[in-house]
Amino acid sequence: MDNSICQVYEDEIQSLEEEIKLLAEKYEDSQQESTFFSDEILMSIKSFQREFQGGSKGHESPSDLKAQLESLETDLSFLMKFTGIQFTSHSKKTVEQTRNRTVRKHRLSGNCHSLSFQLEFQLLEMQEKENVSAVITDLSIIMESGEDSDVSKFVSSTEEHGNLLTFFRSLSSYAEWYEHRRCTFLHFK
Repeated sequence: MDNSICQVYEDEIQSLEEEIKLLAEKYEDSQQESTFFSDEILMSIKSFQREFQGGSKGHESPSDLKAQLESLETDLSFLMKFTGIQFTSHSKKTVEQTRNRTVRKHRLSGNCHSLSFQLEFQLLEMQEKENVSAVITDLSIIMESGEDSDVSKFVSSTEEHGNLLTFFRSLSSYAEWYEHRRCTFLHFK
């Protein structure tokens, strides 16, 4: 009887190892897709910015604006499904505004898969002729990391460098694998 129980456990372990291998391959594929889509999204954003900086006509019809809004909502929905990041609230407050410089304080909260997060930062926008540059300052991240010291170190490093893109990319990957680990541990309970 002991051998049959051991065999059952070994079969279960084998099954889980195969599942982990498949998930790792799936993860690699999604990372490659993510790189492809992020390049595509950046090109779309640049195109969109050029369109509006190149002089908006100001006489677009309401149906055109509605179509653009629906297109943007579709894109946003796709991004939320693709990354797992969903924003639940956002507030923006202008702290300082001069002719060439604007400082706005942003507060974001949301979740990524089953992890929730809150961000607070200031965005310093400076305009020189036709170029606009933006710098993130005073970044503060609050995240439910539990007892994971690596997440705490990562959050501290991100706050130091003020790199939101790296934060969201890493959060998306970490939260996805966190969810896989959680499901695996629940399987053994």
